[in-house]
Amino acid sequence: MTWASWTTRGVYSGHGGVLTEEVGPLSGDLTVHTTWAEGTAQITVQYTDAADWFTMAGSPVPCPSEEASRTLHEAAVEAVRRGSQATVPAAQSGPEHAAGEAAAD
Repeated sequence: MTWASWTTRGVYSGHGGVLTEEVGPLSGDLTVHTTWAEGTAQITVQYTDAADWFTMAGSPVPCPSEEASRTLHEAAVEAVRRGSQATVPAAQSGPEHAAGEAAAD
C-alpha cells in the first residue's frame, strides 16, 4: 500500500475559521494534517497541541497521486488561512490530465 502524510502546524485561521464535520467551525491557531492512501486524501484539523482531530468539511476526497495530495494539502492550509468557514478545496487536475484530454480529442 502506498501512502503519504503532511502536517502543517501554526496555521492561523482567517475570520470564520474552518468548517469541520464533527463540531462546526474552528478558528485560531490550528494544525492541518493530510493523509493520502489508495487514491483518497483525508484532511483533518485540530487546535495546535490539542489531542482531538476533526474532519475538515468535504473530506475525504478522491486524489489520484501523492503529488496531487501534497498540492491539495497546501491548498487546504491556504483555505484555512483565508477562513470564511473553509472547506476542502476542489481538486485540481494535473498536467498529466490535460495532456491526456487533449490527446483524446
